[in-house]
Amino acid sequence: MQAKEEDVSLGVNKFPERQAIGTAAQSDEKDYKEPPPAPLFEPGELKSWSFYRAGIAEFVATFLFLYITILTVMGVAGSKSKCSSVGIQGIAWAFGGMIFALVYCTAGISGGHINPAVTFGLFLARKLSLTRALFYMVMQCLGAICGAGVVKGFKKNLYMANNGGTNSVSPGYTKGDGLGAEIIGTFVLVYTVFSATDAKRSARDSHVPILAPLPIGFAVFLVHLATIPITGTGINPARSLGAAIIYNRDHAWDDQWIFWVGPFIGAALAAIYHQIVIRAIPFKSRP
Repeated sequence: MQAKEEDVSLGVNKFPERQAIGTAAQSDEKDYKEPPPAPLFEPGELKSWSFYRAGIAEFVATFLFLYITILTVMGVAGSKSKCSSVGIQGIAWAFGGMIFALVYCTAGISGGHINPAVTFGLFLARKLSLTRALFYMVMQCLGAICGAGVVKGFKKNLYMANNGGTNSVSPGYTKGDGLGAEIIGTFVLVYTVFSATDAKRSARDSHVPILAPLPIGFAVFLVHLATIPITGTGINPARSLGAAIIYNRDHAWDDQWIFWVGPFIGAALAAIYHQIVIRAIPFKSRP
C-alpha cells in the first residue's frame, strides 16, 4: 500500500499512456464507450514518469528493431549466393517478426508504435497528444540511429560495401513508383494497426488485444515481400533515417524524402479511412 501511495505521489499514473489498444474503452462487462480524444497539448505529461518510461521503451524497441533487421540485411548481402542465406523472404520475416515481438513487449507501456508514421497516424486520430507524439518520434529516430550504428561497428567494411541497409528507389523504377509503394505500404501497416487495436473490437472480443501484434507484424512481413524490390521497403521514417545517417553517403540521401513523405501520407490516409469511413466517428451523435 505504501508503494502504491508513493507511485501516485510521483505522478506515475497521473498521465497513463494513450495506447493504440484503447484500454480506457474496455471494461469487465465489455461495454463500449468511445474514449475522449487526447488533448492537442498535455504539458502535464512532462512531470510524469510514465511519459518518459514510454519514450525510453520506444527508443529501446526501435534500437532492437534496427539492430536485428539491418544485421539480417547485411547477412544476406554478404553471403556468396542467395541460396546460402535467408534471402528476401528471410529479410521480410526479420522485419515482420521483430515488429510482432516488439509490439507485444511494448504495447502496454508506450502503445508499441516503433515507427513515426504509426505515431503520426494515431496522433491524427487523436489517440495521443502532440507532446507525446513528438517525443516518441524523436526517441524512435535516436533508437534507429543507435541500432544501425551498432551494426556498423561489427563489420564496417561489409556495412559500407552493401549500402548499410539504406533505402533507395531501385533501378528500373521511378521516384513516383517509389513514393507510391511507400504510401500504399504504410497505408496497409497503419490501417492494420487501427483495425487490430480498435477499442470497440477490444471491448466486444476479448481476444483482440492479445492477438493485435500478430496481424501488425504479418502486415509488415507482407509489405516487405512486395516492396523490397522497389525501395528496399521503408514504411518507417526512423528506420530509413537511422540507416542513412550511419551510412552517410550522398546517394543515401537522394531519395530520403520519399521515405518520409510517403509513410506520412499513407498513415494520414489510413487514419482518415478508419476514423471517417470505417468507424464514422465524425457522424456519431454526441451527448
